[in-house]
Amino acid sequence: MSPAEIQALIKDVPDFPKPGIVFKDITPLLTNTAAFSAITGYLAERAAAHKPDGILAIESRGFIFGAALADRAGLPMHLVRKRGKLPRETVSVEYELEYGTDHVELHADAIESGGRYLIVDDVIATGGTAAAVAELVA
Repeated sequence: MSPAEIQALIKDVPDFPKPGIVFKDITPLLTNTAAFSAITGYLAERAAAHKPDGILAIESRGFIFGAALADRAGLPMHLVRKRGKLPRETVSVEYELEYGTDHVELHADAIESGGRYLIVDDVIATGGTAAAVAELVA
């Protein structure tokens, strides 16, 4: 599938979850097996060039792509979740959203010193969440 065909499957939903936000609905992409396979293949090729030691998948839709990519790339996947959602000791960082602030956490034992990690989410709006995750592993 071409990038344009894949992009056409992602639908804009204006004013969701709040007025002024344009939500990117990926469910049509997820129901199209050829598109999902193509996108995870593309991501695996791009990831291999960076030689990551693991994948950090951001809650919650990032888990979908992170798990598929981890499987394809043969890499461990670690969950990045909102505060209070992980069961063991965590490291945390506060970050700004386009409509407020939030916290993300990662299990404290997930990151190896000097390791290289690929951060995976479904959509980058402002980049704030991904930047916060990068701060967790820096």
